[in-house]
Amino acid sequence: MDNIYLLMIVALAVLAVADLVVGVSNDAVNFLNSAIGSKAISFRTIMIVASVGVAVGAVFSSGMMEVARKGIFNPEEFMFNEIMIIFMAVMITDILLLDFFNSVGMPTSTTVSIVFELLGASVAMSLIKIGSAGGSFTDLINYINTSKATEIIFGILLSVIVAFTIGAAVQWVARLLLSYNFEKKANWVGALFGGFALSSITYFIFIKGLKGTAFADNTYAFLNGITINEFLEQQLGLILLISLIIWSAIAYLAISLLKTNIYKLIILVGTFALALAFAGNDLVNFIGVPIAGWLSYSTWAASGVAADAFSMGFLADKVATPTILLVAAGLIMVVTLWFSSKAKDVVKTSLDLSSQGETKERFQPNFLSRSFVRFAVLASQMSSYILPESWQKKIDKQFEVPVLTLKKDKTYELPAFDLVRAAVNLMVAAVLISIATSMKLPLSTTYVTFMVAMGTSLADRAWGAESAVYRVAGVLNVIGGWFFTAFIAFFAAATIAYLLNWNVTIMVPVLLLLATILLVRNYISHSKKSKELKAEDSLTRAESSSIQGVIYESTNNIANVIKRGNRIYTNAINGLAKQDLSLLKKNKKQVVKLGNEIEELRDNIFYFIKNLDESSVAASNFYINVLGYLQDITQSLEYISKVSHKHVNNNHKKLKFSQIKELKEVDERFERLFENTKAAFDSRSFEEIGTILSKKQEIIKVVTDKIQKQVERTRTEESSPKNTTLYFSILLETKDLLNATMNLLEEYHQAHDSSVEPATVPEADE
Repeated sequence: MDNIYLLMIVALAVLAVADLVVGVSNDAVNFLNSAIGSKAISFRTIMIVASVGVAVGAVFSSGMMEVARKGIFNPEEFMFNEIMIIFMAVMITDILLLDFFNSVGMPTSTTVSIVFELLGASVAMSLIKIGSAGGSFTDLINYINTSKATEIIFGILLSVIVAFTIGAAVQWVARLLLSYNFEKKANWVGALFGGFALSSITYFIFIKGLKGTAFADNTYAFLNGITINEFLEQQLGLILLISLIIWSAIAYLAISLLKTNIYKLIILVGTFALALAFAGNDLVNFIGVPIAGWLSYSTWAASGVAADAFSMGFLADKVATPTILLVAAGLIMVVTLWFSSKAKDVVKTSLDLSSQGETKERFQPNFLSRSFVRFAVLASQMSSYILPESWQKKIDKQFEVPVLTLKKDKTYELPAFDLVRAAVNLMVAAVLISIATSMKLPLSTTYVTFMVAMGTSLADRAWGAESAVYRVAGVLNVIGGWFFTAFIAFFAAATIAYLLNWNVTIMVPVLLLLATILLVRNYISHSKKSKELKAEDSLTRAESSSIQGVIYESTNNIANVIKRGNRIYTNAINGLAKQDLSLLKKNKKQVVKLGNEIEELRDNIFYFIKNLDESSVAASNFYINVLGYLQDITQSLEYISKVSHKHVNNNHKKLKFSQIKELKEVDERFERLFENTKAAFDSRSFEEIGTILSKKQEIIKVVTDKIQKQVERTRTEESSPKNTTLYFSILLETKDLLNATMNLLEEYHQAHDSSVEPATVPEADE
């Protein structure tokens, strides 16, 4: 039996390493999004600064924070075998839960997940003990630290609301004072802003980054025999005042003499500070439980007492974590930071939701997001009646985003937001986390940093009429995910604890194997998804400013649509013939994906037209017409795919052999048409398009003949109304598909002829 506990310790060590990887992937958004989003400094520099912050924070970490040992449960109420089950259940649940959120690119709180996992597992273990002892449910209060759990739940709610509100307020004031032309303001303005921001971040480093560390509780002679924590509390006001004066002076000298961009310096220091605090305090979320497990095992092994008789009351004592373990954890976190693709996905979600410009909206509007936006619009309209018009104009001018004139022959990736917003994000997050830490309030750094970023986005008018419902829906989805984290963490850990207690010898290997399979599956799924996003079967938007350029650029898109359209049409016919529901279901997803990509191209029309030269406006008509025909093609394919799936899904009578044969003939004729069209566009042989167009009537006749045959069958032998409706629907929609395809070809044929005509005139004259 003792061997199973050794296996559990080894498993906890492995899970600790894996949890560090998935945890950093999730929490990287806390300290990377402001620097990356503003593009204030190079990505390499950002990563180096963040890596140094993480490494330093890990080395000076508070290590074994009480939450893993006694913050949620009362350790003296449990025996060694019970504590090991709790710790094992927590780590298995934690790694699976965080990996799930990373895979879908959603930031969540590692603090909340570990707390509710500990709560769920310890509640399950407590109820088992109470049941076996014949106690009542009210005895649970003896085992669980209920006040701490309640405190954390209220802390979550409070941090979400406060962070969003204060972030919005500070950003609104900062933008009102600095506008978007902040770099043209007087030097003293930038120096004062830099002084406040850097003082806030310095305060954050001392309070959040250092206060929780082990050496901060030691007494020092140069501090008159008091601890660092006591000194910080006694001299806080003086420290802040001196810090403000020194930083303002440094900022002024840097701006005036060294021509330094103070906003970039704020972002650099802020990124380091948040990375330092993340590693210094959140490290316990990843290795706190495994270290507590190792400490429990080593103490129990030395005692010689039976596992079910050894009390764990000693866990309530303060224990320091070996430095070598902190260094190793720091190295793992730094490596993960550089190489985790999932970390980039989580950061991207935050940046997309806070972007000043247009992005591909990941979230669909819902009732709540629409309601919030309508309320905000009404509130804005009411404020316009209260404030004088002259004030409104002055305010609007400060929030007016400058128009960037970019060279047309270069590609730019604009920052998600400017330096002022990035600096405010870091400054406000630092202050809020510092205040909460000094007041010993439970807080999630993820919640605060994310909600501050969302609040500043709202105040900065990044959520305009074009994007507000999507962005609000995204924020609501993320917040919903946070509460989902708490709910799932509690019940999943409780379930796993129950299973482990049922038979620990069997269930430990089984659950570890299951966790490994799920992690590998998620990794493969994420890799596959990433490759699909880079696949050649995705459409690209036109960037040329001339009709000739658009023709050249868009040929790949046309070939792409034709190839995928051919596959979708054939799969619909084959699915009907074989009554293959899974093929038809997959086909529906493929056509929806194609439709979404074409819709994105249509959404880009505004920017495409704005990019045109005065002499090339004709290109816009061509591009609009092409997109219209592509949409017609997709709608026809979508209808054919939908009715085919519906027929088979409802278990209607199978089509007759003669009907299937005729549809196969139509499919073969269309396949030749699509293959010839794709070949023409792949090779840009626009002369071949004329040959394809000449066969239009021939193909129409094939479809018309099939329709006529079905009419005759219906009058004489057909007995199934559903079959008749389906058959006619497919053939009539096929005619529409053919017309849309031919219209597209004619557009290219005519545009290409007209574009080359001027070049042939001089040769004819000679």
